[in-house]
Amino acid sequence: MMTHLPALQVVVPMLAAPICLMLSRGTFAGALALLTALAAFAMSVLLLIQVIDSGPISYQLGGWPPPFGIEYRVDAMNAFVLVIVAATSALVLPFARNSVRAEIPPSKQALFYTVFTLCLTGLLGVTITGDAFNIFVFLEISSLSTYVLVALGAQRDRRALTASYTYLVMGTIGATFYVIGLGLLYQATGTLNLADLAVRLEPLGDLTSVRAGFAFITVGLALKLAMFPIHAWLPNAYTYAPSVVSIFLAATSTKVAVYVMLRFIFTVFGYEFPVVELSLETVFLPLALIAMFVASAVAVFQTDFKRLLAYSSVAQIGYMVLGFSMASVTGLTATMVHLFNHAAMKGVMFMVAGAVVYRVGSSAVSSFAGLGRQMPWTMAAMVVGGLSLIGVPMTVGFISKWYLILGALETGDWVIAFLIVASSLIAVIYVWRIVEVAYLTPAPEGAKPVPEAPLSMLLPMWALALTCIYFGIDAELTSTIGRTVAEALISGVPAVPEVEGIDLSVVEGLTP
Repeated sequence: MMTHLPALQVVVPMLAAPICLMLSRGTFAGALALLTALAAFAMSVLLLIQVIDSGPISYQLGGWPPPFGIEYRVDAMNAFVLVIVAATSALVLPFARNSVRAEIPPSKQALFYTVFTLCLTGLLGVTITGDAFNIFVFLEISSLSTYVLVALGAQRDRRALTASYTYLVMGTIGATFYVIGLGLLYQATGTLNLADLAVRLEPLGDLTSVRAGFAFITVGLALKLAMFPIHAWLPNAYTYAPSVVSIFLAATSTKVAVYVMLRFIFTVFGYEFPVVELSLETVFLPLALIAMFVASAVAVFQTDFKRLLAYSSVAQIGYMVLGFSMASVTGLTATMVHLFNHAAMKGVMFMVAGAVVYRVGSSAVSSFAGLGRQMPWTMAAMVVGGLSLIGVPMTVGFISKWYLILGALETGDWVIAFLIVASSLIAVIYVWRIVEVAYLTPAPEGAKPVPEAPLSMLLPMWALALTCIYFGIDAELTSTIGRTVAEALISGVPAVPEVEGIDLSVVEGLTP
């Protein structure tokens, strides 16, 4: 069983999806989806432990050796992302029990769990595969599923249909760009295996078709990533999708897209590729800085909590892009750590939004009035998530920004360090707006009392909230894995740090 874990990581949710559809009642489909997510989480943890103990895992599908056959390759970087995706799904589905009943018609609840499980399959497949075309296949599985998930929000707001259509158009453009770039690389190298691509591309750096392939792939992935300024699909998708979908997408989809971007830039093309350094310095870095300020400023003026969080996510993506655009060990460490940290803090914030929608029926900022006393546990979790978004010490947000600032100071760029701090101050404004309404604004006269969120919502919400605190105090595990991956991506020489006595020389073979 352990030998086939890489394949089972994808096969189990893929087989569970059609079974969910056969279960006409949403309750049974939800139970199966939850069991599947728990199984995926357990397998991802086992894979991470196996990678820590024994190094990278290469799984050959059908017995065909790479590069002729399809390979699933698990190393420190994607094992870490697998845990993020699977853990999020395992926390989201218990939360979904009441939220789905409130926001999705009974006739479509089995469909919801089916498509959710398919989306999970796609995200896990993108992360684990070592084949560039398989990345496209799994990207489309997750994307097509996401379009349907967003559209299911039409029961509460018909604008979900428009948001889904916009997402479909933008996602299709991104996928087309990616495939065009992949075709150019295949034309030049004759291979689609990621490791083999890296070897064959090294002597072809000056080839025009290879440079064009790099451009098409990075732009296509930037669309999937919702990188500023091609992020138009994200705000409406997060706002009008069912609350559970917003939680899952905010915590997972952009993280997987960042992973693929890192894989291509640093593993396939490599930092020595002629246009990589130029692109990071003149395109990625300035756009990341602009996103941090513009998206945060737009978030300040939003009247809907979910939309506010959506623009905050665009700003947070800016922090991730800023980290890897520094092309340093510390900067890449910041990106890797923030993949985990942002999943936790944005997950808890969208769970708060889902709980408020469940009890009040709206995610408008004004609907939070008086909830500080009526939903104390939910609002306390919101405060924890908000402090993390700001980057207050003893929260995960502080760890991410600390590494970003260190990365800037290592290169002597005091301006970037100042801008990181300044952008955090904008987050103070939009977080305080919600806190002020919840705790200092009384409930409207004559309004009915609002009960606290159900326990099935509070438990996963506070699991993420406590994660924000714990890994903000003790970030040894995430920081060590992040630095190990960063050192391998930059130099190709595996680092050998230790976490609690466990040898983490796990990235040998991460770069070809």
